[in-house]
Amino acid sequence: MSHALLFIVAGMISLIASHASAMELKEITYSTNEAGTVVFSHSKHLAKKSPRGTQAFSCANCHAGSKRKKHYTMAEMYQGQSCGSCHNGKQAFDAHECSKCHQVKDIIYQVKETGPTPFSHKQHLAKIKDCSACHSRLYKTGNNPTVTMAEMDKGKSCGACHNGKQAFAVNKCSNCHSSPELTYNTPPVTPAKFSHAFHTQVYSCKDCHNESLKPDRKKNKRATMAEMEKGQSCGVCHDGKSAFSVKGDCAKCHAGLKIPAKRTFKSKNGTITGYFSHEFHTAVYQCSDCHTSMYPYGNGKQTSMKQMESGASCGACHDGKTAFSAKGDCLKCHKKN
Repeated sequence: MSHALLFIVAGMISLIASHASAMELKEITYSTNEAGTVVFSHSKHLAKKSPRGTQAFSCANCHAGSKRKKHYTMAEMYQGQSCGSCHNGKQAFDAHECSKCHQVKDIIYQVKETGPTPFSHKQHLAKIKDCSACHSRLYKTGNNPTVTMAEMDKGKSCGACHNGKQAFAVNKCSNCHSSPELTYNTPPVTPAKFSHAFHTQVYSCKDCHNESLKPDRKKNKRATMAEMEKGQSCGVCHDGKSAFSVKGDCAKCHAGLKIPAKRTFKSKNGTITGYFSHEFHTAVYQCSDCHTSMYPYGNGKQTSMKQMESGASCGACHDGKTAFSAKGDCLKCHKKN
């Protein structure tokens, strides 16, 4: 080969090299309809070894032959087209590992009855690598209509896996929904406490939250103690058989309730004082025997002796049969100052 020809060839190679070095390799961003944006990095791919592992990728590995279509569906990639020609689980990670290219985020569902409920893609993908297990067999990517717990119980949505076999059952509500400790203001007595943490150790959520007690404390009608004593609300279980009776020790629910050992009542002229011993009476009777059928909680209206002798207030029991008569020895309850 003549020196002139060698010079020409060398010049062409130099020209090609200069064009290649001048070629700008951009990071390409693809916008998808429902799965966010996908960034394709030329620099990352060209830094990796070829499928044979002998040399770095070259542009010709992808850019060869006729011009390719601009967009490919995931279904086409799964069949080996476009990215799927290498991303098949052998030459490179499988195209089903969606989170390697598509950004996933934790989702917060605003549930009216139970408050914000989180869903973690990260936790689920740590156990199930294949996004297609849910998308789009159970959900389309993007926004989906809300599914009720009743529908999940029948295998829809989360219930397809959360059936107690593949994953914890959907009736384990506290695994997804927050279960707050509740306080009910019940004047004139101290507030009543309800502990979800304590009750869910023994019962499942649906034992209480059904048609009779919906999981929405704002819409549930407040039950009175009288209604509970008849088997409503807490009284369904707290009947003295399944659990302690609502007619029993009030301080078990009403935290810090202090029942005075003795109540003192003064007559209008202040000369005679009447005494009532809670300590003595609660050794024999339950709080509900008097409250609220005869007395409201707190300071009730004072009853006259004449009314008691007719069967009102203390006279309901102190009738000479159940207990000594209110018409009897006055000094049993009254004494001079």
